[in-house]
Amino acid sequence: MSQAQTQGSNSFILTITLVATLGGLLFGYDTAVINGAIEALKVFFVTPLESDHALALQVIGEYKIIISLCFVVVSLLVSSFMFRMYGKKKGMIYSGIVIVAGIIVWYTQFWVSVNEISENTLNSINGFTISSAIIGCIIGGSIGGYVSQNIGRKRGLVLAAVLFIISAIGSAMPEIMNIFGAGTITSFIFYRIIGGMGVGIASMLSPMYIAEIAPANIRGKLVSWNQFAIIFGMLVVYFVNYIIASSGDDGWLNEIGWRYMFASETIPAIIFLVLLYFVPETPRFLIMKSREEEAKTLLNKIVGSEKAPGLLVDIKESLKENNAPWLTFGGLIIVIGILLSVFQQFVGINVVLYYASEIFRNMGSDTDTSLLQTILVGAINLIFTVLAIYTVDRFGRKPLMIIGGIGMGICMFALGFAFYFNQLGLVALFAMLGYVAFFAMSWGPVTWVLLSEIFPNSIRSAMSMAVAAQWIANMIVSWTFPMMNDNSWLTNQFNHGFTYWLYGAMGLLSALFVWKVVPETKGKTLEEMGRLWKK
Repeated sequence: MSQAQTQGSNSFILTITLVATLGGLLFGYDTAVINGAIEALKVFFVTPLESDHALALQVIGEYKIIISLCFVVVSLLVSSFMFRMYGKKKGMIYSGIVIVAGIIVWYTQFWVSVNEISENTLNSINGFTISSAIIGCIIGGSIGGYVSQNIGRKRGLVLAAVLFIISAIGSAMPEIMNIFGAGTITSFIFYRIIGGMGVGIASMLSPMYIAEIAPANIRGKLVSWNQFAIIFGMLVVYFVNYIIASSGDDGWLNEIGWRYMFASETIPAIIFLVLLYFVPETPRFLIMKSREEEAKTLLNKIVGSEKAPGLLVDIKESLKENNAPWLTFGGLIIVIGILLSVFQQFVGINVVLYYASEIFRNMGSDTDTSLLQTILVGAINLIFTVLAIYTVDRFGRKPLMIIGGIGMGICMFALGFAFYFNQLGLVALFAMLGYVAFFAMSWGPVTWVLLSEIFPNSIRSAMSMAVAAQWIANMIVSWTFPMMNDNSWLTNQFNHGFTYWLYGAMGLLSALFVWKVVPETKGKTLEEMGRLWKK
């Protein structure tokens, strides 16, 4: 018997990991493509509302309906989580409380207040248009557990690839693809939500697929490659956006150029869809579906014939309670999963990734310069993600997360003071780049490593709750940033510095949370994690 058969094939593991990371690449591409089009979308969709009263009233009406529908969908998803955690009786009570509280907030803070064309309303519509994909991400992340349990990890990624293709075409041509007869902005938002569903599914299934394929000793490194792919996708689209923006003047970009930005996503999405045909399903899903011989053959390729039988027994044992109630291992694991996700967003990373060009314009850069500086942000993000990949299995998850949280907090406070004192030169630039570096070496990749590791096999689908929480937090941050950053009173008082201080405080809190609450998962098999939580 050859050494490869005895020990497993590293080349096989690496190949299927790289295909799975294309889900991460599309995640990054889809979420960052908006960066180069922010100003163009505002000019194309929102600015005309200031002078066309009838159009503004139509858009406000459709906007209120969209938000209300989104509220209903998210409420149903939250209710389903309550039932999975607490069972039918308690789940009904808790979901009822959440829904009633949500209705009160929705009615008082949204439905009644958004009735006239004001600065806040236009900023809110602009913020939602930019961040609307995140509603889809919440939906996709929420159903990710159901998708992974029923059609599988591989087919779930195929579904994500198809959604990416539909979104790219629809977002680029919202007038032609307007199947509802609503306003063009509503059609655009619909297709961005479709793309967001693809992102939400891929954001859960790509790291889950890799974690279930990877041997324990290199799992942290391989799952971190998914974050590398996310950042690489962002960097690629930053270059694509820059090339497209350089192909014409601002008038052309605002009318035509932004369409090419969204359409360009069809290329990596089609490549991903084709390559998925050649990868296997994960051994844990195969065993779950009683396809033991296929799982055994696959485990021989992954860990070798010596370790495969023992791992097969461990997986079968851990799956005896397949699809168990989510509170089987107690509530702490759910709280940790949710807070890891929420802190990853509340530190403000997606403000930097989505609004980098806008932030640089606030610093005084023109469009081309701001897009070039955005590429620099992407490059720093990529370089320091590589640092995390090569240290996460050596130093462990917790040290990287604590160092990263403290570093991000300090850099965000520095950036806020740079804006406050109007010192927007090298200090502000280095503060932003330092912040991105600390995030990339810690909370960027390592959060996904921890989320893919902490949930035992019998409640793997509970990861969907953490992923949904991450996208809800992302939505809150992305939607509120332009509302705070463009608010006249806050700008007069703090000169754009206020929001960055908020994110700085979250960075420090995130470090404290990991230090006090999160367990170390370095070197443990997914089955060992189940035994850890039982203790």
